[in-house]
Amino acid sequence: MKSLVFLLLVSTVSGGYRSSYRKERARDGGVFKFLVSGNETAIKQALSTCLTPGCVKAAATVLEMIDMKVDPCDNFYDFACGNFLKETTIPDHKSETGSFQMLADKHNERLRKLFETSPSANEPKIFESVRNYYKSCLDQDNIEVTGRKALLDMVGQLGGWPILEGNNWEDKTFTWQDFDVKANQKGLDTGRIIKFEILANSENVNMRMMHVVQPNLGLSREYMINGVNNKEVKAYFRYMVDLAVYLGATKEIAEEELKESLLFEIKLAEISLPRELLRNATALTNPMIVKEANKLFPGFNWTEHINNIFPDLEAPLQSNEVINLKVPLYVKRIAEYLPTVPARVQANYLIWRTIKDLVLFGDKTVQQIDLKYINILTGESLVSPRWEICAKVVAGLNGNLEFYFKEGSLTNAVGAMFAKEYFPESSKLVADEMVINIKREFKIILDELEWMDDITKKKAHVKVDKMTPHIGYAKEILDNNLVNEFYQGLELNSLDFLRNYLNLTSFIKKYNSKEFRKPINHKSWKIHGGAAIVEAFYGVHQNSLIFPAGILYGVFFQSDRPKYMNYGAIGSVIGHEITHGFDDQGSQRDEDGNLVNWWEPETKQKFLEKAQCIIDQYGNYTVDINGTVYNLDSINTQGENIADNGGIKEAYRAYKRLIRKEGEELSLPGLQYTPRQLFWISSAALYCKVARDNQMINTILTDYHAPYRFRVLGPFSNQKEFSKDWNCPLGSAMNPEKKCSVW
Repeated sequence: MKSLVFLLLVSTVSGGYRSSYRKERARDGGVFKFLVSGNETAIKQALSTCLTPGCVKAAATVLEMIDMKVDPCDNFYDFACGNFLKETTIPDHKSETGSFQMLADKHNERLRKLFETSPSANEPKIFESVRNYYKSCLDQDNIEVTGRKALLDMVGQLGGWPILEGNNWEDKTFTWQDFDVKANQKGLDTGRIIKFEILANSENVNMRMMHVVQPNLGLSREYMINGVNNKEVKAYFRYMVDLAVYLGATKEIAEEELKESLLFEIKLAEISLPRELLRNATALTNPMIVKEANKLFPGFNWTEHINNIFPDLEAPLQSNEVINLKVPLYVKRIAEYLPTVPARVQANYLIWRTIKDLVLFGDKTVQQIDLKYINILTGESLVSPRWEICAKVVAGLNGNLEFYFKEGSLTNAVGAMFAKEYFPESSKLVADEMVINIKREFKIILDELEWMDDITKKKAHVKVDKMTPHIGYAKEILDNNLVNEFYQGLELNSLDFLRNYLNLTSFIKKYNSKEFRKPINHKSWKIHGGAAIVEAFYGVHQNSLIFPAGILYGVFFQSDRPKYMNYGAIGSVIGHEITHGFDDQGSQRDEDGNLVNWWEPETKQKFLEKAQCIIDQYGNYTVDINGTVYNLDSINTQGENIADNGGIKEAYRAYKRLIRKEGEELSLPGLQYTPRQLFWISSAALYCKVARDNQMINTILTDYHAPYRFRVLGPFSNQKEFSKDWNCPLGSAMNPEKKCSVW
């Protein structure tokens, strides 16, 4: 057996190091020889530095992002992201950009290549539909010719828009229930007044259940409740009017009648429950038989309506079956209010919401009307490139990811295309090991907790043990026969973008209806085939950890860089998702995802007290935007904040335990930071982001995550290990005397 002897020549050059290598073959027992010029410090640093391509690349990225002029103990976010914040310009078609968003941009470019490449032999049939759907979205010339007419035709098929019909519109035959049925038949979204959804049964997550929920609004409730004089509400009203005028209404009539529709929607916002009251799953679980629920809304036949909007149920819903009223108070309020609203106002509103949903399929004039509105909300001043819009639409990554999560959507097809091309098996193996290590560390933390009693602790261990990881992709999506079977009956072969969309949504509706009475297999590939997204999730109904292939890349994960970089980045994300099983919402469910109170009362009270510390801490964070000071919404962000704090702690401890076993790793070249310091830098790098002022306000008011800056400052300042690694004196900004810790 032979070994390599490296002759390392080291010299000091302008405070850095220049190295050359000479390889010599030697027999066993050969000696590692050094020819040295320079000082002893240079030698030691050279010997402790990693010079692989992966390390050099990682070091370059760190150097591009950090600002060495900032004291890490004063503001670690400005230290770790300072140079990035100074040098990064937000593209005109974006409201924000950062490490995460840039990786998503790269991901979109990969999707574009997949959708624009020629088909391969023996690929699943659905791949052709995916490409054609994308192609029809790109066909702006066809949209320019057909877009306005298609919208008007749709309005006509739904009974007409009163502001266009004038006195010819007949209100005597209109009901919102009939409107929903017509819209559903076309493949359109419904439930603008009361929404019915097929979801898991919270008390038995292996079965589906019909749920009654309050509707989503056209503009977030946080804006709407501020009334007609709110800047964003004014922009929303102008948006309504502009689209109505585009379709043929006079401005005067549009303003007059749509003002009533706006006031109607504001009232819907007022009678809807605020987000903080929707965090309690027990309060949202109110099972009752349909005919009893019917009593909350006299004159509305629930059984008939549900069967009309879900015509593909294997067996029609019966009036003695149990459904869940998530928000009984909203149902009572809307039942009292709706009879006071003229049919014309209801119809104007419902058609408006339908048109708003379809602006994506409009011509360039519609796109500019939409942009004028979006500019007020987020600051964007340019329409996104069409290819980017289309890639995200096809993959279900536009908007709120609703289509990504819909069973029966293109998620599995796009996931199969992506996994075959971009995800190496070696990445999955490394990520698998990290999940095992971090789960194990969380269990050790559980054993160390003094505030948790033994009975509750034992149940917590069971929940961690039963957390099922889904990493990269489900292998079944590479089976062409399974994929063909899953999408049997779906063809998106029209030249018309809107027609393809409606065919897809109709397929999704039928798929979910047919699954309604079947047990749910939470480990099935059919609900875990999504690989093509830069995100990670905790499946609350499944007690599962989901890390799609798209996130195991770039700033989150690279197999050729030191483990401290990966543990700081994707490791903290893994810990974050594990902790979601024990945040204010995840803690309400047992090891199978069922809504069960598994806590001993005293321990539950201690948990709530610790969570309150997090709420108070983040509630004191403020953002000054052009002289207006905003406090963070620490109630609605508490789940993410608890997960951020737990995630970084678990990842750090898991890494420390790993290096005690495997030995210390080498540092990065050109940087004077230790591996443990680089762990923290790597973790903070995930959250380097710049955002426009309007978008920042939007984030503070409506996002369940704290603004990125506080996703570093909050969790890091709560970790004693951070202060130790950076020598932060007690009482400094990053080492406060009072620290919050839940897990």
